[in-house]
Amino acid sequence: MTSVALYKQDGSQNGDVTLNADIFGVEPNESVVFDTILMQRASMRQGTHAVKNRSAVRGGGKKPWRQKGTGRARQGSIRSPQWVGGGVVFGPTPRSYSYRLPKKVSRLALKSVLSQKVLDDNFVLVDGLAFDAPKTKEFASVLAGLNVTTKTLVVLEDDNVTAALAARNLANVKVIPAKSLNVLDIADADKLVITQPALSQVEEVLA
Repeated sequence: MTSVALYKQDGSQNGDVTLNADIFGVEPNESVVFDTILMQRASMRQGTHAVKNRSAVRGGGKKPWRQKGTGRARQGSIRSPQWVGGGVVFGPTPRSYSYRLPKKVSRLALKSVLSQKVLDDNFVLVDGLAFDAPKTKEFASVLAGLNVTTKTLVVLEDDNVTAALAARNLANVKVIPAKSLNVLDIADADKLVITQPALSQVEEVLA
C-alpha cells in the first residue's frame, strides 16, 4: 500500500491519501524509462536539415570542356560533387525522427518514473491550487509553503488555467495539464507537485 501526505494550499497537512499501487508502487524499470526518453527526445527534433545535390545547385548546365582531346579528365558539369561549389552526395535531407514504442512500454515507463518520485519522497500532493487572479508572487509563496525550492514539475487538472498562468514566469517551474503528463518532464524535475483533481485524472487513464 502506497500513501502520501495531502497538503493544503497554505502548506499545512490535510491527512494522508492512499495511491493506486499499480501506478505509484511498481518496481521502476530504468531500461524502459531510458527508451521512452530517447523516443521523446527524438520526436522533438525538427529534422529540417538539408543540403543541395548536384541537380539542386545553381549553374553547371554546360559541359566545362569537350570530352576528348584536351588531355584533362572528362567532366560533365562544374557542379559535380568533386568540384568546389559542387553538389553534396548522400547529404542530409528533411526527415522525421519520431517513432513509437508499444503502448504497454510507454505506460510502464510513466508508472516507473511516478513510482520513483514517490520512493524518493519527491512527490507532493496538494488538495488544490486556486487563485483569484494569475499572480506569480502568490504561486511562488505556495511553493515556498510546500517547501518546494528545486526544479519542479506542477501537474494541474486540465481546466485550471489561472494557476497555469500564475506559474509560467517562475524559473525552474514547469506546469502541464494532467493529460500531457510524460516521462521526460517527470524525470527532468527534482520535485513533482500534483493536485488531487489532476491525480484522479492520471489514475483514471493509467489504471
